[in-house]
Amino acid sequence: MDIRKVKKLIELLQESNLSELEITEGDDSVRISRNTPANSLMVTQQTPSVIPSVNAPTQESPQIVEEATNYIRSPMVGSFYSAPAPGAPPFVSIGKSVTKGSVVCIVEAMKMMNQIESATEGTVRDILVKDGDPVEFDQPLFIVV
Repeated sequence: MDIRKVKKLIELLQESNLSELEITEGDDSVRISRNTPANSLMVTQQTPSVIPSVNAPTQESPQIVEEATNYIRSPMVGSFYSAPAPGAPPFVSIGKSVTKGSVVCIVEAMKMMNQIESATEGTVRDILVKDGDPVEFDQPLFIVV
């Protein structure tokens, strides 16, 4: 699993109130858990790869107060597409504003193209998946601030 994906997963865990996150992608499996009493973060990769366990206490790093973060999540299992057709411009991009009800992507499920609408307002800070990536139910697709 790509180290950038692991870093994004760590960011998601830190920005949410989840205490544990486990992702399986092909033969790779990553489990990230937060040890709440010690305010630390533990990352372990369960496949024979390069990433070792990391224990990163958050007390030593300064707390950064950011704007409220929301996620636009996938309402279904399927394949993610950022544009209405191949070669067309994407529905949204990083730095663009979204409003409630605006179409942000398509999730193809069982040969049906489902337009996904934003349930929140704000500016797209990050797009967490790429065109054609498989997505799971309730998987974060976009970070909106």
